[in-house]
Amino acid sequence: MSDLDAEHATDTDADVPDRPGVANVVAALHVRRNAAVGFTLGALFTVFVVYVYVVVPDRPYSLALWATLGFVLAVGMGLLLTAILTLRSALHRARELE
Repeated sequence: MSDLDAEHATDTDADVPDRPGVANVVAALHVRRNAAVGFTLGALFTVFVVYVYVVVPDRPYSLALWATLGFVLAVGMGLLLTAILTLRSALHRARELE
């Protein structure tokens, strides 16, 4: 690292205001709990959908296709539910602070 880069790094560090870190926001909004709940519900929903639309009617398509579609559905639902639960936590937290 050159001297010019070292001087620039110390100047920018001094300009950053003191504020709570992202970890504090994640903890306050219970993101880890929301993610656990969201992905668990997403996986359960995927098992239900695969059972109803694949196992019961005995679809002739390949297992790799259904596994890939199931993975995409589980991850998508997990992310969506995590976002919804975190938004709900943020709204409750905002109302508490008023």
